[in-house]
Amino acid sequence: MFTSQRSLRIILIVSIAILLMALEFASNFPNVSTPIERLELGARDTMMRIRGVRKPADNIVIVAIDDASFSWTGYQWPWPRTYLAQIVDTVNKGGARVVALDIFLSEPDKDPAGDVALAKALSESNAVVLDMEVLQQSSSVSKTAGLSLPQPVYRKADVGLGIASIFQDKDAITRSIQAFQYSDYDQKYYYNWAFEAARLYLGVPEPSNPSDATLNFNGHQIPLHAGKLLVNFAGPAKTFPTYSASQVALGDILEQDSNAFKDKIVLIGATTVTLHDVYPTPFSAQVSTPGVEVVASAINTIINGEYLRDTPPWASLLIIIAMAFLAAFVSRIQRPSLTLAVMAICMVAYAVLSYLTFSAQRLYLPNVGPQLMLFLGVILPTLEQAVSQELEKRRVRNLFTRFISPEMVDQLIATQDITSLNKRANLSILFSDIRGFTTLSEKLPPDEVVALLNPYLEAMTRVIDKYGGTVDKYEGDAIIAFFGEPVVHEDHALRAVRTAVEMRKALATLHQRWEKEGRPYHVEIGIGINTGDVFVGLLGSAQRINYTVIGDTANLASRLQDLTKTYQWPILISESTYNQVRDEFDVELADKVNVKGKTEAINVYKLMGRKNAPKSERIQPWDAQTISQIAPQE
Repeated sequence: MFTSQRSLRIILIVSIAILLMALEFASNFPNVSTPIERLELGARDTMMRIRGVRKPADNIVIVAIDDASFSWTGYQWPWPRTYLAQIVDTVNKGGARVVALDIFLSEPDKDPAGDVALAKALSESNAVVLDMEVLQQSSSVSKTAGLSLPQPVYRKADVGLGIASIFQDKDAITRSIQAFQYSDYDQKYYYNWAFEAARLYLGVPEPSNPSDATLNFNGHQIPLHAGKLLVNFAGPAKTFPTYSASQVALGDILEQDSNAFKDKIVLIGATTVTLHDVYPTPFSAQVSTPGVEVVASAINTIINGEYLRDTPPWASLLIIIAMAFLAAFVSRIQRPSLTLAVMAICMVAYAVLSYLTFSAQRLYLPNVGPQLMLFLGVILPTLEQAVSQELEKRRVRNLFTRFISPEMVDQLIATQDITSLNKRANLSILFSDIRGFTTLSEKLPPDEVVALLNPYLEAMTRVIDKYGGTVDKYEGDAIIAFFGEPVVHEDHALRAVRTAVEMRKALATLHQRWEKEGRPYHVEIGIGINTGDVFVGLLGSAQRINYTVIGDTANLASRLQDLTKTYQWPILISESTYNQVRDEFDVELADKVNVKGKTEAINVYKLMGRKNAPKSERIQPWDAQTISQIAPQE
């Protein structure tokens, strides 16, 4: 059994590992979304929030096309380019090193003078970055490609052009930007304008050798994830210095701080939600971040070289396999509480390791897959083991309740030291026997004897259990039971007498059943009850043990049962029992007799029935047929 349970545990852990590895592998496909991937992304966001806001470098500022500017100017979008030129002129006056417009200029302004004015302002900038688009469409019959570029008036030799693609993950949260895009139109790579702004600011060549995993920039190999740059966000919205465009155009900003733009990258873009260029980010899933500030964090990531890296798929699978081995080891601990404690410690330790790796090395370790592997790999086998043990315990309990009372089985299971069950206690002992059974059994075939005896014993035992008694043993047709242990009842004498009365009622019900079955058995039972001190406990050998009672009190109960034949009365009780039940039951002194094992005569009482009970419920003497069935040898 141990071997089969161990094999089942191993199969279960391996199955979980295979499932989690399949889900982990599937999450690398762009068109496949798995619950684990969504949870993993959420775990990464949590680590970034725990890390907290990091003050970005002071070389990036934002000029915001915000609600306040719309209200001040009264302009509708798109703004006149003469007004944009005014903003750029102010930024140039402030000494900006790079001016980047997050505004598409592919269409001419309504006023041609506006394009001329803005182009002139940009030409006076130290360096300029403008947005563009790579246009590619394909169908089953055709494929078209092209470029959406700023108007020719803006395209001078040193203007940097970059794509403006911001990527949203499958949970609609932005964590990366598209690093590059290949154009079939002119067979050329175009890079994100964040790289263009960083290139012009640092004075280095444009990126090269792009692939889904890396690209080269500024002498370094930059890690990418499926062609995307993971943005190391400095914080939520407004982490970067942000100035309202209307205040910039008026010159208020430079009056307040003449160095507001000096030697900095100035990003001019929309922050108002009305232009729909806002995105939820790891820091602000509810309060969205403007696209221009997402790019600001990307530029900050590139310039500072603080790139986020993702664990390769093969490494993630190896970590899950390692967690499967750890789960197999932990689940072998036999104590469930210790198993769960060790599992919790391991899960917390891995979570701390993941966070420290992210915080110090900016490397994302897989969290959800390995943690689920450890959790399910421990919990499910532990539950399976607990269920198996509980089923086995129930099986053993059901088996042993056929030999001893259910209460005794519960005590045996719960007791650490079974010798504590051995004691001297005041109990009531009940002996019952079928009158004339020996004679009857000699006349019946064996199967008929079984058909009579088994239902009888079952019915009588059910009554004994009802009143909290414990069946000591069956001796043929005889039943020996006691009341008061292992579950203590102070009224054990009353319980024993009530049991005796109801046993006779159960016998009458059996007579009716046998008559319907075509077995016209008619038997009677004699019952003797005595109350006193006895030894109760576990007796036997190492191979076989019995929970029983021994002592003079038990012997006297047996003698009283024998005397029911002499006095031809179904239920006889001793004086010690009578003293405890006389308030509820009527009794009659049968005789004062000498019994074996006693030096003095004892009083024997006939149980008549409950006080004030109707005559039909009163106990009657045996009829002549029953008396004639009592064999002399009994």
